[in-house]
Amino acid sequence: MNAGIRLTFAYCNKCTNDMVTFDPKELPVPMVHKHLLGAVGPRPIAFASTVDADGNDNLAPFSFFNVFSANPPVMIFSPARSGRTNTTKDTYNNVKVVPEVVINVVNYDMVQQMSLASSPFDPNVDEFVKSGLTGIPSETIRPKRVAEAPVQFECKVVEVKELGDQGGAGNLVISEVQRIHIREDLLDENGLIDQKKIDLVSRMGGNWYCRADENSMFEITKPITTVGIGYDSIPEDIRSSEILSANDLGQLAGIVELPNETDVNEHKLLELSDLFVSLEDNASQLERELHTKAKALLQEDKLEEAWMTLLAFNNG
Repeated sequence: MNAGIRLTFAYCNKCTNDMVTFDPKELPVPMVHKHLLGAVGPRPIAFASTVDADGNDNLAPFSFFNVFSANPPVMIFSPARSGRTNTTKDTYNNVKVVPEVVINVVNYDMVQQMSLASSPFDPNVDEFVKSGLTGIPSETIRPKRVAEAPVQFECKVVEVKELGDQGGAGNLVISEVQRIHIREDLLDENGLIDQKKIDLVSRMGGNWYCRADENSMFEITKPITTVGIGYDSIPEDIRSSEILSANDLGQLAGIVELPNETDVNEHKLLELSDLFVSLEDNASQLERELHTKAKALLQEDKLEEAWMTLLAFNNG
């Protein structure tokens, strides 16, 4: 067993997988880096355009990035020190002298050009030219926007926070948004970005990317204004199901109120009567079939129907 690794065991109702535990202080930095990037993803990409003191353009992508505030609107990305040479990125050097940046959003149509711009070009090389992307003027800051980007954020750099002085250390570029430019055809009837049209890409570990298209996206109603019954309120015979996963139970636990007996009986009569008749002498098989049916309903986001299917087993 390598240094810094020990086996531990994690137990829960629905899983008994072994876990391998690492102490990051005892691992080589490249391995820590790969574990972080392999596990934390997909990560959005900040395609950052900056200028140096002489006004020379620089363009580079960073996946240590996210939005952290809406009022004021703040984005943070991290051009980390090289893990191999401990050198700093041109982007970091630029924002230290010209504290301005355009954070361009990357979609699938420009992902190869974005990747090309990540090459370690010399500081005097213009990545706009090398990648074939089009630089257009910003309204409030000096760095150019990427015309091909579906959304562009003009930002003032509020602070650069260095997290260390060794290879792999991050440098948090805290940026306040001054202007938001959105391609008009991406807006829906409510003036919001249509998530099915923007076609975003994001970074995974290694050479892997992820495309957020209609085939990969799904919706979950967020419990912002509602409170579900909770996992602990699910009847034990359902909670101990061999068919339903812990994730399925989490979905079931999000219901605000269980269906009433009348609705359950009606659902049983209209939707489940053939199943009950065919398995009236095999209760265990009937229960399995009901749990299987409920699981399929959950996959279609039919929460109330799934509950009525499960409750029908002991109803009447």
